[in-house]
Amino acid sequence: MRNFHIPGRSAVFATNGLCATSHPLASHVALNLLQQGGNAMDAAIGAAIVLGISEPQMTGIGGDCFALFTPPGEDRIVALNGSGRAPAGLTAAALREDGHKVVPPGSAHAVTVPGAIDAFCRLSADWGALDLAQTLAPAIYYAETGLPVAPRTAFDWQLAEDKLQGHARDIFLFGGKAPQIGQVFRAPGQADVLRKVAKDGRAGFYEGEVADDMIAALRAAGGTHTADDFAKASSEYCDPVSGNYKGVDLFEHPPNGQGATAILLNNILSHFDLPDMDPFGTLRAHIEAEATKLAYDARNRFIADADYTTRLAHMLAPETAAQLAALIDTSKAMSSATKLTEAVHKDTIYITVVDKDRMAVSLIYSIFHSFGSGIASSKYGVLFQNRGAGFSLEAGHPNEAMGGKRPMHTIIPGILRKAGEYTMPFGVMGGAYQPAGHARFITNLVDYDLDLQTAIDAPRCFADTDSLKVEEGYSENVRQELADLGHQVEIPKVPLGGAQAIMIDEKQGTMIGASDPRKDGAALGY
Repeated sequence: MRNFHIPGRSAVFATNGLCATSHPLASHVALNLLQQGGNAMDAAIGAAIVLGISEPQMTGIGGDCFALFTPPGEDRIVALNGSGRAPAGLTAAALREDGHKVVPPGSAHAVTVPGAIDAFCRLSADWGALDLAQTLAPAIYYAETGLPVAPRTAFDWQLAEDKLQGHARDIFLFGGKAPQIGQVFRAPGQADVLRKVAKDGRAGFYEGEVADDMIAALRAAGGTHTADDFAKASSEYCDPVSGNYKGVDLFEHPPNGQGATAILLNNILSHFDLPDMDPFGTLRAHIEAEATKLAYDARNRFIADADYTTRLAHMLAPETAAQLAALIDTSKAMSSATKLTEAVHKDTIYITVVDKDRMAVSLIYSIFHSFGSGIASSKYGVLFQNRGAGFSLEAGHPNEAMGGKRPMHTIIPGILRKAGEYTMPFGVMGGAYQPAGHARFITNLVDYDLDLQTAIDAPRCFADTDSLKVEEGYSENVRQELADLGHQVEIPKVPLGGAQAIMIDEKQGTMIGASDPRKDGAALGY
């Protein structure tokens, strides 16, 4: 139970349905769809599309999604890969010849074919209870009439306004500037797109006028995209990957998502006695940072399109985690995980909804960097992701950029299960932070017995590529001690991620929802 003397929020308890999103109006939309007879899938899709209007810097119809869900009455978890593929004309060799070391994130070369709309249409048809037009109606309304810009969204928008280019600046800026808190943002072009999708399904997006508009914008920006690339876009069902942490099963989306990284990170942490450490002290932060470096090094070596990921079993093997854990020195920070592991290894929104039949949906939907590529189509204002920036340009790498291939993705939905006690769809936003966020959330619950909301609220740290980012919730003393261990400590300008979670309490027959105060969102139930 949280300390009621300290400002904060309580978890939300309900019995018939519950949702948690990063914006209150999106949560309201999800709840309304449930009350209109929709199920958790309808509610998740409807709220996700609304979030593309309320948080356009984070997500939108020009992006990708991944989903994990439990079909009602079935004891299984289904995964859907809604990520897009690179256009057939993309080659790493051509980019290398042009002098690039990485795929330029603000270029059309970084734009993979958006996969989310195909995924939403498939999920609605296969698992939804409502007609797609009814599910999309709230998003069409808000795209047309507008939504007031929320505080955290305004903060992010201002930081990323310079990333917008060309026609996107006309759509997403107000007189050349990011909107202020409370200004109303409208996207009438996207409302038109959604009407076409409501009427014609995926063909309304991947064929005809909308596809022509998107292709014209991308080719004008130097892309190789064709009508055939868009027509071939297709989401795919797959099986989740899983691991166990001290009696709790963690299910993650398989590659090309980085979910296996979270499982490996938990496996490494299982070799340390975390419950004996101060949950917000120096030693836990240090051990977690070192384990993160090692797990992410494995991710960078192995995770790619599923057809090119050959070392997944190695990443998930207990022996791998044991070897990596042995490399951690509790008295000092490592300078290079890559050199140490050579002998061992030859901006996003998250939604969760649970309905009265206990169908649980864990859905993550993103355009990658804030405002994605910064490129938008001219007629309909579709803002494109830059997921292709997740490719490698290293010749022969499993994740080497190639036409028709999916890049490594940072977005990962999760589901926790403890047999006979609970099922918990959850997610932690924040780009590369996500596997570390999953691991911290799980260890907060399992090792420190924090309640759901407190586990999300608690301060975070993250061993990023060039520094150890430590939120202000940590003490100055801890930051200094981490620096003394050799970490390059900094307070991040933007809080680390944002999370949503719903616990289905099997014994009490209730649902418990929590939403991260680092975002504008809310958990709502009935």
